[in-house]
Amino acid sequence: MKAPLVSLTLVATFFTPVAMAAPPRSADQTVECEILVVGGGLSGVATAYEGLLGGKTVCLTEITDWVGGQISAQGTSALDERPTQRAKLLYPRGYLELRSRIERKYRELNPGDCWVSDSCFLPKDGNEILAKLLTDAAKKGKGKFKFFPTTVVKQLQRTPNIISSTIAIQHRPAKNAPPLNTQPLSQTITEAYTYTNSANFDKSVINFVPAKPKKNSPLAKSNAPNWYVVDATETGELVALADVPYRLGIDARSYLEPSASSETNDPYCTQGFTYTYAMEATKEPQVQAMPPFYLQYSNYYSYELQRLASFPLVFTYRRIWSPGKGETAKFGGVEFTNPTPGDISMQNWTWGNDYRPGTRNDNLVYARDQLQATKQLEAGQWMGGLRVESLRKAEEISQGYYYWLVAGTTDSQLGAGVKQPEPNYRYLSGLDSPMGTVHGLSKYPYMREGRRIIGRPSWGQPQGFTVWEIDISRRDYTDKYYTETLSPETYRSLKAALSGLEATAVIGGESVKKIGRSRSTIYPDSVGIAHYAIDFHPCMLKSPPETLGNIERPGERRGAGQAYPFQIPLRAMIPQKIDNMLVAGKSIATSHIAAAAYRVHSFEWSSGAAAGTTAAFSLDKAIAPYELVDQLPQQEPQLAALKLRLKEQGNPTAFPDTSIFNESWDDWR
Repeated sequence: MKAPLVSLTLVATFFTPVAMAAPPRSADQTVECEILVVGGGLSGVATAYEGLLGGKTVCLTEITDWVGGQISAQGTSALDERPTQRAKLLYPRGYLELRSRIERKYRELNPGDCWVSDSCFLPKDGNEILAKLLTDAAKKGKGKFKFFPTTVVKQLQRTPNIISSTIAIQHRPAKNAPPLNTQPLSQTITEAYTYTNSANFDKSVINFVPAKPKKNSPLAKSNAPNWYVVDATETGELVALADVPYRLGIDARSYLEPSASSETNDPYCTQGFTYTYAMEATKEPQVQAMPPFYLQYSNYYSYELQRLASFPLVFTYRRIWSPGKGETAKFGGVEFTNPTPGDISMQNWTWGNDYRPGTRNDNLVYARDQLQATKQLEAGQWMGGLRVESLRKAEEISQGYYYWLVAGTTDSQLGAGVKQPEPNYRYLSGLDSPMGTVHGLSKYPYMREGRRIIGRPSWGQPQGFTVWEIDISRRDYTDKYYTETLSPETYRSLKAALSGLEATAVIGGESVKKIGRSRSTIYPDSVGIAHYAIDFHPCMLKSPPETLGNIERPGERRGAGQAYPFQIPLRAMIPQKIDNMLVAGKSIATSHIAAAAYRVHSFEWSSGAAAGTTAAFSLDKAIAPYELVDQLPQQEPQLAALKLRLKEQGNPTAFPDTSIFNESWDDWR
């Protein structure tokens, strides 16, 4: 399983897609779908799962060869969950089935005996479990499942408001080329988005089109969309490619987003992204080879906080396999079992393998102006919308972090004398390793934030629907920071907005002891639920992120903290301009701060379950999703029918005892 650390090839910061992208060629095959899901992460899998159980023909594309995103191809196979939601098992039916199958496979839910979660497991098993889950769903629901791994979307064909077809490129190893997952993503992503065959890949061009409606079906007699395209990608690829209104990065400080770190929008500062890897405890010390790029990043690495400055603590944090049982230990108030030989840990650490660019010179996810500059919004020129150079450096910083853990003696935040070598470990690489790659890194980086749509103008939000910080945060806005930082007018608007959101408490005679929320916003169009803290991995102030003495963007952690359990409104999943497109996962209409909570495993599944159910419902009823919410706050009978379907199928849309008439939400942790 072990292979030497590989040096990663330098790739140009701004690739030139005009030169590299050949003109579109005739499709090698045409594939009919009722629901086309782009992105095979947890939200994409959940979308496909519900579509298949609804008896639909579902096509699913994925840039890697694994389904599951966070729990497989991105390597973060440690389920982020909140205690109360977990204790009550308030999850969508598919997510519950996933947890059940994990437990059945290992005969326990936490084979890694990690302490960050109730379930840590091997990424390759996450892929296998979900692949079987989808084939079983197709059989049970009598749907048709068409999976297209190693496939990227290249073009959208559309009339003004309808996606009429989608052109994609699937790649496979060329003759005499190394197998898939030999090279890291930065070395292959540009090839994946070109039409022509390359040294590494042979290509197949696929034209996805809507399936013909069945005779006598409501669709055959209506003008409603006859298929749905769901953006479940990690960065909002289709959102950018379709050029619908969206946000990226920091939102300007306002009464809706009072903790924002900037007075103006900043699309270049998004949350850090991470290439995970696996390492194994050994009986004997291992020879540790310093990567050639290590010194470039060595000034960045740190345990971060004194209470976390323990190698066994960090190793067991996301330990994903533990065949033995170590002695119980405690550090910084955390109890865990010490590592034993054979234990495998997945590493995902803020001041370790997080890569956190935050300027227009190094940001990973291109903003619209950068897409225009690289000509990616021109027909046939889409190349994924990412900066390849930042991918490469993220790969390097991650492999360097392994060397720091086992051989490093510096600590950028805590100073000298804290970090000691830990030689009895080895880096796991190879196609049979937990990450399934020759280089040992995850197949795709763990993404915390991408492009986020701006929903359609809605009652109360005429500029476009968004879930904002004040919709979910538990923060007390009497804090001196807000009275001193916000203008008097903005602070008055904040108080007025919170008073309106807390109107039932005031009407009920309760005294409002703080300026803040006693619950999250309740939406009449809620189609899913989630709960997590507002959790930040902030971008760095200077470029490049590994600059000696660099610091996190000041104020970015201001919005971090606890959140009430929250809902997923359907309006947050419907983009402007296109009637047969839905958005699932991290690209729904949330603000930068709200997105820091709307990003974990169970949320992704819940949003995908909502997208799959909504698409199937819309096809059954011959109605476009926007028509389900366009008359709010008036009653919407079809919306009520959709919510009933979700409830009856085991996909909750609200937490129990959390209505506008129940203000006792403090017990939710």
